[in-house]
Amino acid sequence: MTEPEQGYLRRIAHELGAEAKHALTVIRARGPSQVQFWFIALAVGLAAGTAALLFRKSISVIQTAIYGTDDVFLASVAEWLPWWWVLLVPIAGGLAVGVLLHIFTPDGRVRAVADVIEGAALRQGRVERRAGVASAFASLITLSTGGSSGREGPVVHMAAVIATWVSRRINANGITGRDLLGCAVAAAVSASFNAPIAGAIFALEVILRHFAVHAFAPIAIASVAGTVINRIEYGGVTEFMLPSEGGLAFFWELPAFLLLGLLSGLVAVVLMRAVFIAEDFGNHVQAATGMPRWLRPAIAGGIVGAIAIPFPHVIGVGYETTSAALTGRIGLGTAILFAAVKVLAVAVTLGGRMGGGVFSPALVVGSLTGLAFGLVATGILPEVSGAESVYALAGMGAVAAAVLGAPISTTLIVFELTGDWETGMAVMTAVSLSTALASRLVHRSFFLSQLERRGVRLSAGPQAYLAATIPVARVLRARDARRAAPEDICRDFLSRDMYLTDGQTLDAALRLFETSGADFLPVVRSTTAEGPPELLGAVFEADALRAYNRALAEAAAEEHS
Repeated sequence: MTEPEQGYLRRIAHELGAEAKHALTVIRARGPSQVQFWFIALAVGLAAGTAALLFRKSISVIQTAIYGTDDVFLASVAEWLPWWWVLLVPIAGGLAVGVLLHIFTPDGRVRAVADVIEGAALRQGRVERRAGVASAFASLITLSTGGSSGREGPVVHMAAVIATWVSRRINANGITGRDLLGCAVAAAVSASFNAPIAGAIFALEVILRHFAVHAFAPIAIASVAGTVINRIEYGGVTEFMLPSEGGLAFFWELPAFLLLGLLSGLVAVVLMRAVFIAEDFGNHVQAATGMPRWLRPAIAGGIVGAIAIPFPHVIGVGYETTSAALTGRIGLGTAILFAAVKVLAVAVTLGGRMGGGVFSPALVVGSLTGLAFGLVATGILPEVSGAESVYALAGMGAVAAAVLGAPISTTLIVFELTGDWETGMAVMTAVSLSTALASRLVHRSFFLSQLERRGVRLSAGPQAYLAATIPVARVLRARDARRAAPEDICRDFLSRDMYLTDGQTLDAALRLFETSGADFLPVVRSTTAEGPPELLGAVFEADALRAYNRALAEAAAEEHS
């Protein structure tokens, strides 16, 4: 290449770089236009889809190195491994997870889907980046070394970390940040499960928790991008293959699927509460013994390894067991026993803070529950019954939908995982009953129940949590402001401990207004050292209510836009 040509190319590259820098500056200042946002959504979808694919491939590579095979045949191979190997590998994995989380997270807890939902509702679509990256590696270790959990939780949070980085780079507002979060999650789910429709609906139904029209186009673009990433590697094959024979004797069997839905709802509640009981027990033991938090996942790994010696099906994501249930290759007693043991192993894994998600375990437990129910139902009335595999498929969707609190996206995921749309009526019948029952017995879903246990009340809707997103400093009337609160009355309130700090939110202010009956409350600086608190001004109840109503109106406008 001649010197003039090189100079011309350098000049073009410099101009393109300058244009890109200018465009980023404009986007940061004014926000992206609709067309620009679609391109950003595409880029985020490709990045999140690639991250999900790499996560899945990494699990397969490490599992093969440790166990000699990946999750497709893991249970069968683990059955013939030395018992001490099956026991020690999860302990080593748990120890690595504990040390990793101890160093890189403030509380030793793995971040997953619940944290992404919280970020969408309360943090303008942002999640913790440092803890999120550490959680991804922790879950990778857990799933590769015998932990009994799933990969959807880690990939969803990993995608949220990517969206958070982009949101901060373009200075995205709350709506844009949440939409980017939805784009990343949709792409990650689509790339992880080869389910583009379900990936988009999952982001809307579970993460954003609304179906706003303005969010659908970019989320669909990102979801398709994630699916393309998956199909470049794996092609268009489904995760599970159902037997071609058999089917659904539609009208005669529908009452049985209603009963299966109720049973699946109860099983889902048992699975969720087992995890919460295990977590509470682990917290109690940790506090009572003074056990270092980095040791807790190792102990959990030891328990899971001990369970896996006689029951190797509990290791990993469990796709081999799910496939066996869907094809009817498990007997009645074995299906019931395997489901019970899987619930125990999942509870120990997640309660022991080893990492991973709950969706794949719910698929395993649900398929086993459905198969067991189907074997009984078809045995009682064989002349009006279809195949047991249909019951396994319906049970798989029903338990998973109740756990996720996502009947629409879970139904679609089940369809896309199996490629069988013929039994849609049976699946939807079971899913509708299971989610209706389970939502009455827990806080709507596993993720929202997790947040409720942390004091984050999202299950009741925006009216219950929006006040907690507005700092009192935003509606504060300073001491020198026009129509400021009388200082002598403020001082009197301070002496009676009727005041707020500038670090609190309207949630605390509205509660104090209700109990005190005051028209305004003084606000002091929260960082004041020893001595009298520094009075900053006051918050008036009328201002607080106006700000709260404005936030409700904005949330409604976003949801219906």
